[in-house]
Amino acid sequence: MHKEKSRIEIGLGTLADGANEFNFTCKASDFEGRQLTEAGLTREIEVNVVAEKSEDEITITINTSALADFTCDICLAPVLKKLTGSLVLSYLFGTDFDEDSEGNDEYHRIERGAESIDITGDVCDTLMLSLPMKVTCTDNPDCKLYDSEQSMKENEEPQPGNKTPWQESLEKLKNKYR
Repeated sequence: MHKEKSRIEIGLGTLADGANEFNFTCKASDFEGRQLTEAGLTREIEVNVVAEKSEDEITITINTSALADFTCDICLAPVLKKLTGSLVLSYLFGTDFDEDSEGNDEYHRIERGAESIDITGDVCDTLMLSLPMKVTCTDNPDCKLYDSEQSMKENEEPQPGNKTPWQESLEKLKNKYR
């Protein structure tokens, strides 16, 4: 089986001690499989990687940012959302692990002679975890989900006498089954 060259990797030979920053721009189609494209990521994906190297460890912080095209789950209107995600990975040099870090998935082992670290899968996982479970629109007048909340100001509690329509409906149901 032919393995494709990884899309996003950090060359260890060029890392200096301390913080090293890398920026990548890619597309969802650059990743193996079609899961990102099918999820709505059709535009460019910005990846910022900060690799902090010390004598016996490399800590990699992955920050992703992408625009995704969705449809509202309620009214089916097109929705454009900015997705951001973050992931921190730690790589320890050598083969000796502390007993504490043996069962921990946050620590990975890396040989001192390794040339690079492939983070393509980790970037893909970060993007997948940044996808919303439910997509709703707030600006579309056809979507009635937020009508009652638009009348109230943000961070303002409703007054006891001023109930929204959905609160009144819930109150009726509550009284019906008592």
